[in-house]
Formats: sequence, structure tokens, C-alpha cells
Amino acid sequence: MSPAAASSKAAQTPAAESEASQANASLQVSTSPRPGSRLAVEIGVTGSRCQASYDAALAKLSRSIKLPGFRKGKVPRPVLLQQIGPLRIRATALEELVDSAFRDAVGQAKIEAISAPQLNEAFEAVLARFEPGSALTFTLELDVEPTPSLKLTKGLQAEAEAISYDPARVDELLDQSRRRLATLVPVEGRAAASGDVAEVSFSGTYSDTGEAIEGGSSEGMEVELEEGRMIPGFIEGILGMEPGDSRTVSCSFPESYPQAEAAGRPAEFEITLIELKTQELPPLDDAFAQQASDKSTLAELRADLETRLQEDAERRHRANRHDALLEALVEQLEVELPETLIQTEIRNLIEQTASQIAQQGMDVKKLFTQDLVRSLVDTSRPEAEQRLRRNLALKALAAAEAIAVAEADIEAKVKEVSLGLSDTSTIDPQRLRLAVGDDLLNERLLEWLEANSTVTEKPPATNDAEALEAEAEAADSPTKAGPTAAAKD
Repeated sequence: MSPAAASSKAAQTPAAESEASQANASLQVSTSPRPGSRLAVEIGVTGSRCQASYDAALAKLSRSIKLPGFRKGKVPRPVLLQQIGPLRIRATALEELVDSAFRDAVGQAKIEAISAPQLNEAFEAVLARFEPGSALTFTLELDVEPTPSLKLTKGLQAEAEAISYDPARVDELLDQSRRRLATLVPVEGRAAASGDVAEVSFSGTYSDTGEAIEGGSSEGMEVELEEGRMIPGFIEGILGMEPGDSRTVSCSFPESYPQAEAAGRPAEFEITLIELKTQELPPLDDAFAQQASDKSTLAELRADLETRLQEDAERRHRANRHDALLEALVEQLEVELPETLIQTEIRNLIEQTASQIAQQGMDVKKLFTQDLVRSLVDTSRPEAEQRLRRNLALKALAAAEAIAVAEADIEAKVKEVSLGLSDTSTIDPQRLRLAVGDDLLNERLLEWLEANSTVTEKPPATNDAEALEAEAEAADSPTKAGPTAAAKD
């Protein structure tokens, strides 16, 4: 119970407590589970409560009626019945009766409701049975908090991809940085080679129809002669050309090309090489280190990159083990996911996507059309369910093994996180405390899983583009260090 709720309860007068007790006494409540973490709640209401609800509805509606010759609220009952209509009065009374009876039933039966209740039959069918002064029984269905359980908690078997620090990545990142700082100088006396930068003019047509390709021409565009920079065949066609040369190059758009009209179609491009340049890389010395980063010497820059790549490899290695352990734990989970929680998690995922797009400076309102949102709702469902199952599996583990975090540990972490934030004026202290508590508990649970499970490691996949991207991000393209982990939390 929240402090506000506890205070409100403590402040109730004896008369209010008596009234609440009488309301509960006027109800007969029984519950039965339904699939999908739903609950059927059968509520029996006494005739006196039905009569009271009818009288209250009539009094409420009478205050909205104005008739010549009668003061507001003083219209005789027979006249009111004629003016308002018996059906409208009974419908209003029943709506209020269902709402109030459900609120009382939640407290009486200690129901953990997470969705609004729904009648399990048409409202009109219940209305046909509703008579002031007569007892009434109706059934509501709603989603409730799931009760996850685990078949096993100890001795789990998992397999994770091993991640290790590769010293060669330091030289690769330094080379990438040198390329970004390279100076382009004209090339004379030789043909275009891989790694050059070519200024070309071109015009393209579809080979199967001869029609011009929309957006497939330019009077002058610089192209880095590296594989993957353009559609297959385009770069290869430029290699070997010299400035002033023209050539017809056959290409093919990939099947996965984003423009549906072009995907998978053959094409021809008339290409003229205007000018050829090459990249003149800066020497790998202290001056380069100062230009590329906040380090004074090349040795300092190397040491910084080594440390950050090692830390990132350790972080990704640990994350892989944790993911594998969570997958093994979820396999032991027994739970039915309520649709309410699934839809909430889907909304959270979509909002995260929208936030990331907005941070890139794009107009979310224009991009997020109704069709796109509907598509995202469908495609996000598997990830939403996976996240829910992981969270519920950890919740069940905490309950089964009595794993918790001390309040003092939460307080200390909240202070640490707050110090790392540049602006705390917009931070909700209660939400921050909850988030910190959840993170600390998850860390404790994963540590427990590590100690009570077996994780075997398999070699990493070769040519892992995502891994290389993660390493590059961790290295921060050898520039200034990023924000602290506490600020990111």
C-alpha cells in the first residue's frame, strides 16, 4: 500500500468504515480463473443495494431536468419517470451499480486487477434482469497480475558465445580514424584502384525496359571505391578507368533494395570518370593522437583504446552469458501472459523506437503513420512477450529463493546515480528509486544464476558485423569518452 493510501485509510471516520463494511456485506463475491491470466468475478448484489442504486440514479437525473412550474430538483416522481423514461433510469442505475460493486469486490476478494472489467454478457441482458428491490447477480472478467512459477531454479544448463579482446582491433580503429582525417589529393598517371575516391557523372536505365531510373543519375558525385558503397557492379565497373574515360556498366539491384520498383532488377549505367583522388593518411604520431582524441600522445591513445576495448569485450561476454542464463530460466517458467501487460510492453517498445528516431532529428509525427503503427504493433509482439517472460522469470526466481536488495544498498546507488546526472530537477525521485532497486535486484539475481548454473562457451561467429560495430562504439571512434554508466541509467 502506498503512503498516500495508508494515510487515507487511517483518516477514515468510523462512519465511513461502517459504510464500507455495509457495502461489502451487501455483496456475495466468488472468483474463478480464466485462460490468459484472466479472472471471472461473480458478484451477487442484494435487493436493497439495487434499490439504493436506482434511487440515487433517479435523484441524479432529476437534478438535470428543468420543467416549467417546478423548481429544479423538486419535480414530482411520477412526472420525472414520464420525462426521463424508466429505461434510462434503470440503465444509469445499473452502470453505477456495476462500477461500485466491482470496486468493493476488489477490496473484499483482494483482487489484483490490471485491466478494466468487462461483463461476460451483453449489458442489455443484465439490464433485462435488473429490478429495483430485487437481488441481482452478474459476472465480470478482467486481467489480473500473473503468478509466475519455475519448475527448476538451480542446475540450469546454458550455452553462450564467448567474446574475447582482440588486440588487432586497436590498429583497425586507428586506421579507421586516420581515414576519417585523411586528405584527398588528385591522382595522375594511373587508373582507378580500390580505396580511391572517384568523381563521376552517370545516368542509369533499367535493362529490362530501357526506362530511366528515378534518382539514378548525377552530373558529379564523389564515390569511395570500396566494396558495398554502391549497388553490386557499380564500383567494380569504375575500377581500371582513368580520368576522362566513359564506360557502360551492368549492375543489378539487390532483392532487398528499399525501393520496391528497383528491387531485383538489372540495370545499366553510363559512367564517366571526371577526376580521381586518393586518400593521404596522416602519420601515426602524437600529432595525430591530439587531432583524433583528447590524448596527448599516441601511446596514451593506444592504451586508452586497449582499455576500452577490453572493458567492452568483458561487458559483451558477460551480457552473452546472462542472456543464455535468462533463456534457460525462461524455459523453466510457467505463466500465462495477460493481454494487458503484452499491450503495455508493445507500447513501451514503440515509444522507445519513436524516442530514438526523434533523437536523430526526424519528425516522428510524419513517420509514424497509422499503417506503420499497426505494423509495429504486430512486429513488436514477439519481443514484448520475450521481455515480459524474462522479467516474470526473474520475479519468480526472487520469490522462490528469497533474493532481495537491502534498503541501504538502494540508497547508496541512488546517491551515486544522482551525482552522475547533470540535471536532477526533472527526475522523479520515487521512479528513480524503483528503477535503481530493479536494476540492483536483477544484478543480484543474475549473480545467483551464475553461481548456481553451468554455462558452456562456444566460439564467436566469424565476420560478426554487429560485434565490430559494438567495438567501434565502445572505442568511441578514438575521441572523447562518452557519458558515465550512471548517467545512462
